[in-house]
Amino acid sequence: MTDLATRARTLLDLHTAPEILVLTNVWDVVSAQVVAATEGVRALATASHGIASTFGYEDGENIPLDLHLDMVGRIVAAVDLPVSMDMEAGYGDAGETARRAIEKGVVGGNLEDQMKPLDEAVAAVEAVARAGRDAGIDFVLNARTDAFVRAGRDADRSELVAEAIRRGKAFLEAGAPVVFVPGLLAREEIEAAVEGLGRNKLTVITVPGRSLPARELQELGVARVSTGPFTQRVALTALQDAVVDMVGGGVLPPGTRALN
Repeated sequence: MTDLATRARTLLDLHTAPEILVLTNVWDVVSAQVVAATEGVRALATASHGIASTFGYEDGENIPLDLHLDMVGRIVAAVDLPVSMDMEAGYGDAGETARRAIEKGVVGGNLEDQMKPLDEAVAAVEAVARAGRDAGIDFVLNARTDAFVRAGRDADRSELVAEAIRRGKAFLEAGAPVVFVPGLLAREEIEAAVEGLGRNKLTVITVPGRSLPARELQELGVARVSTGPFTQRVALTALQDAVVDMVGGGVLPPGTRALN
């Protein structure tokens, strides 16, 4: 396995490459191994929702940080690719959480702003960036703004785009190389966000049945697209469908592969 600084630099470079970085979020060792072994995969990202669900916790920092970090560390140790961790909102101390993640071999991470006052959100971004510098790596902070996901259903979408850009610019200035805007789905909104933040500065999440294909996001100048909790839901959907077939008198899917 390459050293920490090299993995961090590799992950950072993947965000500025001509090809969009597609990150299929993983939640345990076997999901990480399957994704990492898939042709074309260049890095991994963990999903806090998926890891919490694995242990029976609701998302939102309900899983103990020690348990969360233990699973992330196991994932890092099981693959030979850069790994980014969903640090949620930083568990009360974003800098310390980032330092502990880096000790586990993590070289990037998501950090939610939860629409806290901008100065508080910027301070958290700065703390994570400082943790990376202290470790001697280019920690790839995917600074997340919840402008869309915490907005009311009747909120003015153009105002949400403007607020996401305002907060995103502040995060970029504070040391985050990219800005994550979940809930950003429409082409014109993505175009406006890319114009406001710059090409290869925006990351989004793909939502089943609603999002643009990755190739179109690449054309629009999006740096990265991830899958969040949806890959675990894909796996669980396949599991439940197989169970329905079996209890209904059928058989397991004939195309099942030995991936573990």
